[in-house]
Amino acid sequence: MFMHNKRLQYTVRVGESNPGLANLMLEQFGGPQGELAAAMRYFTQALGEDDAGRKDLLLDIATEELSHLEIIGSIVAMLNKGAKGRLAEQADEQADMYAAITGGGNDSHTTQVLYGGGPALTNSAGVPWSAAYIDSIGDPTSDLRSNIAAEARAKIIYERLINTTPDPGVRDALTFLMTREIAHQKSFEKALYAIEPNFPAGKLPGDPRFTDTYFNMSQGEDDMRGPWNDKGWNYVSERDDQSAVDGGDGSASVDLTASEVTQVTRLASRTKSDPSGDPVTGAELGAGRRGAGKPSRAKR
Repeated sequence: MFMHNKRLQYTVRVGESNPGLANLMLEQFGGPQGELAAAMRYFTQALGEDDAGRKDLLLDIATEELSHLEIIGSIVAMLNKGAKGRLAEQADEQADMYAAITGGGNDSHTTQVLYGGGPALTNSAGVPWSAAYIDSIGDPTSDLRSNIAAEARAKIIYERLINTTPDPGVRDALTFLMTREIAHQKSFEKALYAIEPNFPAGKLPGDPRFTDTYFNMSQGEDDMRGPWNDKGWNYVSERDDQSAVDGGDGSASVDLTASEVTQVTRLASRTKSDPSGDPVTGAELGAGRRGAGKPSRAKR
């Protein structure tokens, strides 16, 4: 059960109308790193969670993310407020109004015309919010790691948004939202390490022949060694040792029934290429007398 309190979690004070900035703020309203995506990610994870502690954590943070959605949506609405009134009441000449809502070359005119200045469930480029942003897999260690990464990405977006505006009220509210991303990262990481063991994800162990092997597949003068491939790792750089690592011949095979063999043989015979032929193609017919790929002579 949800119960709404009309007071925002954090006070929003916007210094002046700015439709262009409002459009950028939509990234955290309906974008992939935004508050709606976070709320839905954690809420759906909570519904499927069997551990009482993690379920409580996920529901708390999911509900707070809805509060953050309200804050960022209020910022968008306040930034659009002046333009909304001017557009609705035709306070300016058409050319002046268009210039005002497209200042800086942004797409804020779309927000004004389609949504009346209200926060739309789109990102800053106008792409509608999608449930495809939710990447939960149903394994707590996998989902918690994904949540940590999601909070980190959201924190970076908030940093970038803070750097786009000198408005002290907007910067203050965005700083609060950014800081809560840090707090949520900490909570999710604590919850992850409260599970022992928490790596690797799932139940099945990896094949010990390959869990500590590093294949140096991209080779050149910038090859680097570090904790990701050095101490404790079996570093494989020789090309011959990077193929057929299972000890087989590195080919692909399948056991077929007699009927399947017959059909596959017929298919191969019917689609066989003739390496001795040299057919004339449509591209060659259309290439003119000089032939395909040859430079043409300039007409005089």
